[in-house]
Amino acid sequence: MKKARIIALLLIIALVAFGSMSCEKEEKAAEPAAEKAALPGEGMIGSMATDVGGLGDKSFNDGAWNGLKMAEKELGLEVRVVESKQQTDYVPNLSGLAEDGSDIVFAVGFLMEEAINEAARNNPDTYFAGIDIWASDASPENFMGVVFNEHEAGYLAGIVAGLMTKEYASSTDKLNDKNVIGIVLGMFIPPVEKYEVGFIAGAKSVNPDVKIISVTSGSFVDQAKGKEAALAMIEQGADIIFHAAGLTGLGAINACKEEGVLAIGVDVDQNSVAPNTVLTSAEKKIVQATYLAVESAVNGTFKGGTRVFDIKDDAVGISGFHSFDSIVPQAVKDAVAKATADMKAGKIKVPTNRAELEAM
Repeated sequence: MKKARIIALLLIIALVAFGSMSCEKEEKAAEPAAEKAALPGEGMIGSMATDVGGLGDKSFNDGAWNGLKMAEKELGLEVRVVESKQQTDYVPNLSGLAEDGSDIVFAVGFLMEEAINEAARNNPDTYFAGIDIWASDASPENFMGVVFNEHEAGYLAGIVAGLMTKEYASSTDKLNDKNVIGIVLGMFIPPVEKYEVGFIAGAKSVNPDVKIISVTSGSFVDQAKGKEAALAMIEQGADIIFHAAGLTGLGAINACKEEGVLAIGVDVDQNSVAPNTVLTSAEKKIVQATYLAVESAVNGTFKGGTRVFDIKDDAVGISGFHSFDSIVPQAVKDAVAKATADMKAGKIKVPTNRAELEAM
């Protein structure tokens, strides 16, 4: 009997404990789940129309799209993209994005200047931003031009090329003793011209006797032309080739890879295109600039006109040397650092066009 009473008592204790646990679970289940804090851009749409180079250019189209993707993650807005197949697509693509509900629409590339101004005028309730496009006096208030001092980035890339091709040719079998470098351009428009003259000025500042071959391909989307131009330069002794040519420039990088010489990328860090070929890249921070433009639309501080990103706010420069870091001498790195500091201090004035370059 005593044993039976003990067992009964233990059963009662167990039932009470089980009931208490069940109540706790019910109470917890009844409590509302903590709501996730809303991001400031939720409910808004940011979009872009590429130029004819489209996504996959490893350059400014990809850079702008990555900026929108950053805004999607950080600000919560929906992002969209439409790829232009020909220049006549520009106005309908930009206008269509606005009509479909976008709060801010990006055009990417100088050749979209007229199109984005027209689309912005026709859609005054939508913000528009143009990468590499200046706002003019005739531009509507809902348009922001996002431009960069490409010549400053080109200058630093030129210093690297000018020093490496002559003073440090023995550091790698990808260089020779001919003191020749090259530049492959896409279409000759202001941003491309600034890259070119900055690169030439930088190279000449450290290597006055360097021979620089520059070829304008006339296209941003023809890799075969880029490769052909680079191969011709290599035949003339060029061992470092810089490009400012979009998809055309990928052809130039491919030629450098095949022939075992060095390339310098453009707009974004292009080392991943050919890690054992791309020494560095002349960069402008398109990703961050795009994000900042979206952020201004989200927080209500968007302002029309032109916003210039330059070396003083670290928005242009060159990328790291990656696998070439141990090959590039400290003296080259020091020269780049000094030129960067001098440009920020106003001690170096880099030309922005061929006329200014010739007058130096």
